[in-house]
Amino acid sequence: MGSVTRALLTSRLIWTWRPATGKHLEILSSWRTRSSNVQRPGVRGFCTQGLRGKLEERSVGCTAGGPTLKDFLMPRKDLRDLDPDDDEQVAYLSEVVSNGHGRKVFFETLGCQMNVSDTEIAWAILQQNGFGRTTDVTEADIILLVTCTIREKPELTVWKRVAQYKALKRRRKAHQPHLQIGILGCMAEQLRHDILERERAVDVVAGPDAYRDLPRLLATACSGQQAINVQLSVDETYADVTPVRMQPGAPSAFVSITRGCNNMCSYCVVPFTRGRERSRPLSSVLEEVRNLSQQGVKEVVLLGQNVNSYLDPGVSSMATNPPPPLSKGFRNRCHRKVGGTGFAELLDQVSSVDPEMRIRFTSPHPKDFPDEVLHVIRERPNICKQIHLPAQSGSTRILEAMKRGHTREAYLDLVEHIKKVIPGVCLSSDFIAGFCGETEDDHQETLSLIRTVCYTMAYLFSYSMRKKTHASHRLQDNVPLVTKHRRVTELTETFRSTASSLNSTVVGTTLLVLADKISRRSKAELLGRSEGHSVVFPAALVPTHPGATNLSPIFPGDYVAVRITSSNSQTLKGFPLYHTTLHSFYQSAANVSDAAAS
Repeated sequence: MGSVTRALLTSRLIWTWRPATGKHLEILSSWRTRSSNVQRPGVRGFCTQGLRGKLEERSVGCTAGGPTLKDFLMPRKDLRDLDPDDDEQVAYLSEVVSNGHGRKVFFETLGCQMNVSDTEIAWAILQQNGFGRTTDVTEADIILLVTCTIREKPELTVWKRVAQYKALKRRRKAHQPHLQIGILGCMAEQLRHDILERERAVDVVAGPDAYRDLPRLLATACSGQQAINVQLSVDETYADVTPVRMQPGAPSAFVSITRGCNNMCSYCVVPFTRGRERSRPLSSVLEEVRNLSQQGVKEVVLLGQNVNSYLDPGVSSMATNPPPPLSKGFRNRCHRKVGGTGFAELLDQVSSVDPEMRIRFTSPHPKDFPDEVLHVIRERPNICKQIHLPAQSGSTRILEAMKRGHTREAYLDLVEHIKKVIPGVCLSSDFIAGFCGETEDDHQETLSLIRTVCYTMAYLFSYSMRKKTHASHRLQDNVPLVTKHRRVTELTETFRSTASSLNSTVVGTTLLVLADKISRRSKAELLGRSEGHSVVFPAALVPTHPGATNLSPIFPGDYVAVRITSSNSQTLKGFPLYHTTLHSFYQSAANVSDAAAS
């Protein structure tokens, strides 16, 4: 089938897949003609066919009064006469058609925190369009999988889930509503054709920048066709969408501040699945954080693929400001934007919204830690003294192959500098075992780096090559799978050994812990977080403040002073002493420190 004709300059376009022919058709989701403002629903698409490009109308499911072939054959001069700024358009799908009418959506979210944030954005859009939500998959009219493709394992999980939901779809009885299955997120963009060809049970495929189109896609798929929109955007941040939290009572919430990535590390598929980096306006971020504070949220996690390269160009007075400096010894692999509000200013303003709200951020790149960022973290009590510092490898040779923009020595210098500026800081990291060309010597250097830095948390993975990346085009995945598994096991053992030693130094101290939820292992225990550790402690009655005689239970969202009694490589265990606030706990700690110094 020939290329699709874009008949009108003002049309919004969605792709659809016709299972019967295995060909793509393009949907007009909104359009207008020269002389009519009459709504014309029901056109499924149009295409050119044959060597001479003979135009053929596809009017599957057309209603009476729908457009004819003539409506699309507008003289060129008339197309030029259309005002592109004229907002008066005729909807391809009316609000009635794209409205969910209470149809229930079941979400399953796989992968990183960004996918949780994406789920909340997608749900906000669907809820606004009349859809309902269910946590019981058997009650669902629509199942949406928010997917990850950063490694092979999450992809395999998605295929297994689709097979399970396909079986559920087949078991639907004739009198029950048709079950729709949708694939959202990174895997949707990366493997869109594989999904449509391999799993005909999938009705909708939507990339990370296409969530606004979900109501239309779902309405289109009601005809039995597969609908897809995976177009990436250079400016979509969903800044005007207020996410609907999937766990309304949880004390923590995610706030996305950047989307996409410009780093182009050779192993990473993110720039190809989420597009170029763009930052959300500072005003929008602050508004969302204020709303979360009013809802009683006690901890906000700022999200982005390269969260600390945030740069909001919206403030005109800063248009000529130089870009924030890079960490010493690091280099940038892409053009850096000039002017705007940087990450240090954002941290400063976000932490000022509510002094009782903790602030975290992930995932940063080591190159974007200038002193101004480190000083804000040190000076603000409610910014957690915990920094994720992805290393990926301890070998300079492998770091060069990964296109990380730094050497082993530069990374270690940065670690030393951070520990000097922020005493007591907790560091975490990511490591990849068995990257292309990694030798035993390279692997030993990574083990050495873990022993040298001493992380409180590490995410360790075997390398799996991703399509579209630089590595897939230029490098060979030549480390045997059995070697990768052995190396990741050795990384894990080394990390646990060093983390156990590090965590043991905390035993006997008192930490401020934010109670999060009931422990999975025992309903008599709570799981919480200090600034840099997971902490398990009894769900006991404790004084309402230091020295108080009246006792009260501990609920998720409460700040509690916890005396640490034991530790391992993953968690700390302790006993709760009293309820407190973030301000009073650190003020008391400062007074004790001052008294000791004098």
